[in-house]
Amino acid sequence: MSDIAKLQIGDNTYEFPLIKGTENEVAIDIKKLREVTNGVITIDPGYKNTGSCESAITFLDGEKGILRYRGFAIEELAEKADFLEVAFALIFGNLPNKVQLDKFHSDIKAQSLVDDDIKKIIDAFPKTAHPMGVLSSLTSALTAFNPSSVNVDSEEDMYNSVVKIMGKFPVLVAWTMRKKQGLPLNYGSKSLGYVENILKMMFEQPNEDYVINPIVKNALDKLLILHADHEQNCSTSTVRIAGSSHVGLFSSLSAGISALWGPLHGGANQAVLEMLEAIQADGGDTDKYMAKAKDKEDPFRLMGFGHRVYKNFDPRAKIIKKAADEVLNDLGVEDPILEIAKALEKEALNDPYFVERKLYPNVDFYSGIIYRAMGIPVDMFTVMFALGRLPGWIAQWREMRLNKEPIGRPRQIYVGETERGFIELEKR
Repeated sequence: MSDIAKLQIGDNTYEFPLIKGTENEVAIDIKKLREVTNGVITIDPGYKNTGSCESAITFLDGEKGILRYRGFAIEELAEKADFLEVAFALIFGNLPNKVQLDKFHSDIKAQSLVDDDIKKIIDAFPKTAHPMGVLSSLTSALTAFNPSSVNVDSEEDMYNSVVKIMGKFPVLVAWTMRKKQGLPLNYGSKSLGYVENILKMMFEQPNEDYVINPIVKNALDKLLILHADHEQNCSTSTVRIAGSSHVGLFSSLSAGISALWGPLHGGANQAVLEMLEAIQADGGDTDKYMAKAKDKEDPFRLMGFGHRVYKNFDPRAKIIKKAADEVLNDLGVEDPILEIAKALEKEALNDPYFVERKLYPNVDFYSGIIYRAMGIPVDMFTVMFALGRLPGWIAQWREMRLNKEPIGRPRQIYVGETERGFIELEKR
């Protein structure tokens, strides 16, 4: 392959260098396109064919069903690592040794207290407020209690900012849920691990000790790992483009949370449960809804099946399906919604229509089932997604700042009115 791409516009031919990634991905470097062509730009709605950066964090091959963090296969990480190990690797580039991991965990615990005035902000929200809106606001509010900007050229400053948000974010997540449920806002324990503390803070009742269920803990650990990063998706791109203005980490994360909220992104697992509830309300006939899903004239959409990026299968879904089965079996939850989910899954995995089109259950389908079984409210599902995605967002923000990437400023093709004269009010 030549290392040059040629573009012909009219009688003029322009040459642009090709960039090749370590996994043999190829991109045309068009940084100087507008300059050398006297104003020509590309247009790519949704940026499906446009790379916004060079990144060393996550590799994703949708056609082959491959997902790797820092070169480590997602299957191996989910089986052998815990969430904090994966978070460290995403943010700092390599899996930590024992000393590094212990220090990381200890430093995070030391930063797990939140200024008590944050509780006043939570109290100002009505119980009807969506948890994602609350979480986004609280994350942004952390800036007010931590006003000093991060010196990105200082490794110490960078590290301190990382452990600070890793420590405080799970508290905000737990408080967001407990506020809605009318439960006291609590903290974790220094004797527990990171994921164990998340469960304790979310589910501990004021009149009893919370006992960690190892199967539930294992499933949550895997869910957080599987959601930790996913290349340049909508929320991650939002974090990077917000951070490119040199706004702080907390504000950039708040922007990412808002982007994740949408039903086409992080809200997909909530949409799955809302679909299941709608099927139950209509009598629970899964055959009827599978037929509706196959009818091109029917507006019904089967949520949680297939994926925009993965054209073969979602490697995360294969991992989390096993955890979902273990959680359901262990908890013995009798829930008609979960029975509908299992029926849809069985039919989709065996129906030629879905098999031929590779419309397999994806990670959103299984994560919704697990969260439902654990007793997490539906409107908290996307908050849990954000909790998992936190280290990925941090890693992407950190990489963008260390690479000194320019401020994001997409171009456009103007299709509005050409110049016209102003008409006085009385003559309109």
